[in-house]
Amino acid sequence: MTGIGTVINVVAVLTGGALGTLLGSRLPERIRETIMHALGLLTLVIGIHLSFDTNNILIVLGALLLGGIAGELLRIETWIGRLGRWLERKTSSRETKVFPDPLPDADAASDPSQSQSSRFSHAFLTASLVFCVGPMTILGSFHDGLTGDYSLLAIKSTLDFFAALAFASTLGPGVIAAALTVLVYQGALTISAGWASGVLTEPMIAEMTATGGVLMLALGLGLLDIKHIRTGNLLPAIVVAPIIVAVLEWLGS
Repeated sequence: MTGIGTVINVVAVLTGGALGTLLGSRLPERIRETIMHALGLLTLVIGIHLSFDTNNILIVLGALLLGGIAGELLRIETWIGRLGRWLERKTSSRETKVFPDPLPDADAASDPSQSQSSRFSHAFLTASLVFCVGPMTILGSFHDGLTGDYSLLAIKSTLDFFAALAFASTLGPGVIAAALTVLVYQGALTISAGWASGVLTEPMIAEMTATGGVLMLALGLGLLDIKHIRTGNLLPAIVVAPIIVAVLEWLGS
């Protein structure tokens, strides 16, 4: 176990996000809008590509339904918004409210400060999902943890650098905070590589990847201003997918 690949990835996100944030304020609004649309289209393409990894679309459907119900009950999107606002208060003296509340509920109605989600929170969630969903994240972290070879994560880091630069130039500094998600998520995968490699089968990883692809499709629709979906509340689906596969394997189906 080395974890060097995750460190490189975190540095790439921080650097790309910082450069994008500095560059964004110097770009005309029409250019930033075009960049956002390009990112949305690319996110849709990646999501479609990943979603085809499934061997049984009903597994993905079941994972999304069960995971979505769990996410709504846990109000994950609300907690992500609060985390984003907390991180923003720690790094900025002001908030720019531009996106609608991802989860209007009783708490949001009773607390005016929760009536809208900050731009920072939206950028944080979007970038976190883009950086952490996909086979390179799982396979690269496992490979680094088991063999010490971080070449896959090095390639991913290069891609994430340019993605962070592009996202930060349009979404703002919340993208930089996504480095924390990369550190925690990929670091945990690397540390648990030995255990996870004995538990997660190829079919499990395939359904996790396909489910993550659907979440990226949801992100793409939001980036294109077609439909803002509470993607955060669908996050449990990524965990539910391999569980469904495990149950089906146990049943011999």
